[in-house]
Amino acid sequence: MEPEKAHHFTFSLIRFLHKIPVIGAILRSIYGFEHPKLEKNLFGLHFKNPIGLAAGMDKDAKLFNEFGNMGFGFVEIGTLTPKAQPGNDKPRSFRLPKNDALINRMGFNNEGVKAAVERLKHRKDKTVIIGGNIGKNKVTPNEEAIKDYEINFNELFDGVDYFVVNVSSPNTPGLRDLQEREPLTKLLNRLQEINHTKSKPKPILLKIAPDLSNTQLDDIIDIVKTTKIEGVIAVNTTVGREGLDYTKEEIEKIGAGGLSGKPLTKRSTEVIKYLKQKSNNAFPVIGVGGIHSAEDAIEKIKAGADLIQLYTGFIYEGPGLIKRINKALVAQNILK
Repeated sequence: MEPEKAHHFTFSLIRFLHKIPVIGAILRSIYGFEHPKLEKNLFGLHFKNPIGLAAGMDKDAKLFNEFGNMGFGFVEIGTLTPKAQPGNDKPRSFRLPKNDALINRMGFNNEGVKAAVERLKHRKDKTVIIGGNIGKNKVTPNEEAIKDYEINFNELFDGVDYFVVNVSSPNTPGLRDLQEREPLTKLLNRLQEINHTKSKPKPILLKIAPDLSNTQLDDIIDIVKTTKIEGVIAVNTTVGREGLDYTKEEIEKIGAGGLSGKPLTKRSTEVIKYLKQKSNNAFPVIGVGGIHSAEDAIEKIKAGADLIQLYTGFIYEGPGLIKRINKALVAQNILK
């Protein structure tokens, strides 16, 4: 089945099955695994386990309760934009099974932040942390991008536990330009200003691209310290195409988009390690990119990741991967 159709079919099936009262309990019994060693307190939040669902899967906050039943300790919704938008032209999602990878150029397709806010009112399990990943509309020029992030932040504030500022997707024209020092500092400072007007400010994290140079990563470290945001999510998808078991013609036929999955494993680990070592462990890092096994997850944590997120690995391996990772983390006793 074509990847995007498969996604919508699976979502419909999960939603339908959960209308049967016992299904949630059955899924929790199959995939759930709780242990005191898995629990983590980070940026003022309590995570029952360190494995999250990365943004991009539950864009519109439609299945966060159901994903919680599959064993995730936290679920990140979005990327959300102030106004609904259809995203890029189809086809825009492609499987590369030889490499356990995906290429997508979805383009922040979502129903808009207000629709997600309404769904978040039906949150059932408060032990599953919810993150809100926010971006800008495609038609919004970069000079006015801050307004989009402000709208998202204010609308979502009461519905999520933490925020992720997404300026690293390769699928919205010009978005990555916001990763440069001056516009990014300005954006994060403005969100922090709003945050500190609230009675209980919420953690703000920054999601970065894997394609940044070490000099750019140094800038990110300085920006995180200067703006005093809580941490970094490393990494988003890559525009690179190295190491794929496909011909040049096959890759060119797919076209533009962000690559995720196993080809990203090494680079994401490198970025995590660099951020942690160069900053002298100054802030938390959530590791994401190419986690398809318990061994991959352990490698990320040894590199310095405080939490991890799944996306492509979850698509290829299924929810059983969550339990396998949690069991291995307890067995190897490597969590701090």
